[in-house]
Amino acid sequence: QAELVESGGGLVQAGDSLRLACEGSGRAFSTWSVAWFRQAPGNERDFVAAVNRVGAVTFYADSVKGRFTISRDNAKNTVYLQMNSLKSEDTAIYYCAARNGYSVQIVIPDLYDYWGQGTQVTVLS
Repeated sequence: QAELVESGGGLVQAGDSLRLACEGSGRAFSTWSVAWFRQAPGNERDFVAAVNRVGAVTFYADSVKGRFTISRDNAKNTVYLQMNSLKSEDTAIYYCAARNGYSVQIVIPDLYDYWGQGTQVTVLS
């Protein structure tokens, strides 16, 4: 069993930046592909970005491409999501998720095995 814990959410103004962190437990962390999803009230959980096991390959939703950057530090069992030029439509609960697989182009939430509890990001326009 794995545990993921997100941190770094908050209340910011449009145009500001935030960095989210997702810390995983256990020595298996480096064998997981990790993704960020987000869910706004009344909406489905949407894919944001993913990174492969060693951090060499990334994949982004079109809505965040060029503004968000996903990275990982396996020595710290942590995946980061750097969010720049935030917009009001980025407001959501952000979740990290992990799966034991190679591909980063997995955008369906049900295909991920482990989830964190989420962290709220609110962007004021």
